[in-house]
Amino acid sequence: MGTGLFDSPSRTSHPGATARDNGEAYRALSGAAIAAAAVALVSPLVFFGWWFAAVPAIGIALALVALRDIATRPLDLTGTPLATGALAVSAIVLVGGLVSLAREYAAELPEGFERLSYAMLQPAEGDPPTSVPDAARALDGHNVLLKGYIYPGKEQHGLVQFLLVRDQGDCCFGGNPKITDRVLVQLAEPRGIDFTPRLTKVAGRFRVQPMGTADLAGGVLYHLDNAFVR
Repeated sequence: MGTGLFDSPSRTSHPGATARDNGEAYRALSGAAIAAAAVALVSPLVFFGWWFAAVPAIGIALALVALRDIATRPLDLTGTPLATGALAVSAIVLVGGLVSLAREYAAELPEGFERLSYAMLQPAEGDPPTSVPDAARALDGHNVLLKGYIYPGKEQHGLVQFLLVRDQGDCCFGGNPKITDRVLVQLAEPRGIDFTPRLTKVAGRFRVQPMGTADLAGGVLYHLDNAFVR
């Protein structure tokens, strides 16, 4: 039947009309959910060190924010499955990474050895910079495990004696580590080791004996004798 002059025109069908008629308005994918998923993808970094535990922790926080936002704005936001998946991945990786690091930390210490840190080698506040603190003297003659960086020198291979220093900032960019950040290592293995810029774990008998020689750039206070690399 024809349409009269005053008859209402028929509605033109177009995509989205049905959705709007049914109250199903467009909802945006939550930006926090997208960010949580991206962080979850790199969360396995936690297996490389304690500091990286912050990565999956951030992923968990972002996922929780996304789920909260979606719950409070259900007509505007979507992405619950994405946020839930990111939350699960980050949480599982965080727990697994921390367990793995804890096991590695426990296994790296040889039986009968004690942990030594560079913080224990520093003089007390107000003492001369070359003074030996009580914490270091208490370990004199003990078997210890110390983590540090090999001071780069002319020799790169077959190192039997080398300086183990506190951090790469001092040793690898033209700096001269302070005397309480140096430990002279004497390996038990005559074949020695090759230089590496990575963190090195060295176990040996700790000894306090001030010694100054020109080739050691200012001398040393501390030694690790009969040592081996973990």
